[in-house]
Amino acid sequence: MDQETGARTYPLGRSRPDLAVDDLPEPEQVFRVEKIGKRQLFMYVVGPSLIALGISIGSGEWLLGPQAVGQFGFVGVGWVILVSAVLQTFYNVECSRYVLATGETPVVGWGRVPPGYLLWVPLSVFVVIFAFIAGGWAASAGQGLYALVHGEVAPAGAEEPRLWAMALLVLVFLMTAFAKRISRTLELANWVMVGTILIGLVLIDLFVVPFELWWEGIRGFFTPAAPPAGITATQLGGLAGFTALASGLNWYVMGHYRDKGYGMGYRTGFISGMRGDQQKMLDVGVTFPDDAANTGRWKRWYRYLLIDMWGVFFLGAMVGMLLPTILMAHAVEVSGQRPTTAQIPTFVASVLGDQYGQGLFYLTLVIGVLILFSTQLGIFEAMVRVTTDAAHATSPRLRRLIEGDPRRFYFPFMLTLLVIISIILHLALPVNLVQWSANMSNLGALIYPFMLMYLNSKLPKPARPRPWHYVLLAANVLFFGFFFLNFIADFFGDPLVTF
Repeated sequence: MDQETGARTYPLGRSRPDLAVDDLPEPEQVFRVEKIGKRQLFMYVVGPSLIALGISIGSGEWLLGPQAVGQFGFVGVGWVILVSAVLQTFYNVECSRYVLATGETPVVGWGRVPPGYLLWVPLSVFVVIFAFIAGGWAASAGQGLYALVHGEVAPAGAEEPRLWAMALLVLVFLMTAFAKRISRTLELANWVMVGTILIGLVLIDLFVVPFELWWEGIRGFFTPAAPPAGITATQLGGLAGFTALASGLNWYVMGHYRDKGYGMGYRTGFISGMRGDQQKMLDVGVTFPDDAANTGRWKRWYRYLLIDMWGVFFLGAMVGMLLPTILMAHAVEVSGQRPTTAQIPTFVASVLGDQYGQGLFYLTLVIGVLILFSTQLGIFEAMVRVTTDAAHATSPRLRRLIEGDPRRFYFPFMLTLLVIISIILHLALPVNLVQWSANMSNLGALIYPFMLMYLNSKLPKPARPRPWHYVLLAANVLFFGFFFLNFIADFFGDPLVTF
């Protein structure tokens, strides 16, 4: 109870103000429909998972997975993909549990973990930006755009692909600036892009990939075997980290559930685009009372979360990994070549063009550019979003400076990041940048699952995880943490384990 106002409050963690208490909204109230059936479910309720899936398909699924399969085959690689996808989807659900129950994004929630926000909030912002600022997806998409324009793969060291990559970053800025509600714009963009990507890949694979390779790819997911000889700790760690999303750093995307209005996110506000009216966005979350009515509403919201994550994200990520990897395997088989790191973004398109004509060359390039752009769209925006949420929630001085309108920080910071990424694009090969980001994501698996255990154990009783949920969070630590430690050992000398 707040002694000054008499309002109910709920203490959670330390160093941050107590949560306010209010009733969970009904889903129909949030999505403005009379009843949520199957049609309404996919038109209005499903959405945040698509933003995560759009990011997912461009990293592990289009670059690192096909690279690993193209060089080493399915056996010994496929099971890493499956285990990673299962563990990450579960981790996503647990991150989103906190968002639904409090209306706070994870980066703000970390500030409630001892010793407090002065450590965890700036550290978390730094880790996310450090992991993803490399811009490898934009650089790879720029290579694809160059090939689309010129009809050939860009020569090594060419400047024009980097210019195309910068143009794509500008496009992201324009999409968010002209949005009414940024999260909704990202959802709709990913509905179009992810749908086009998956349909296009299915059609190409059905046309060119023999059934035996389809079966070999599916079987590879379920065949336990040692990693293939010659694969490095960096490659395998990158594949594990960026299968599905970004292992221990997946939380950086889950804040979209707040902006979507899931659970208590409906009470705390969202970031609007420049065309929308910015409602007040709370700097402290809101949770719900432990009573029968709110317990029933919580079960409904949690069920929609599971549908969004397991029914859309997990299945989409697995299909999104299968289709490009079997296409890569076929390209390696018919060409007799294995892709190098520099060739990955355009290798499949070049081989298919040589074997089946220029039409398939251009179609594959278009799909590749869409895949990589959907990833850069989600990552670029999320870096800005995480920083904006953190600064807005923890700095009263900033809130006064921007007069409570987070857009006054969001868009200037996005322009600043755009300039920094444009500089970094000139420093390394795209796939090397993505591998670095993936292994930095595995670092998060050594930190954030423990913090999530702490936070979720203190939620109102109906929202708390079951005991076995903690076991699976610990499995995330062991699986992804191993790959990070092996990567660090490899980076500074000899890996802990060689394959």
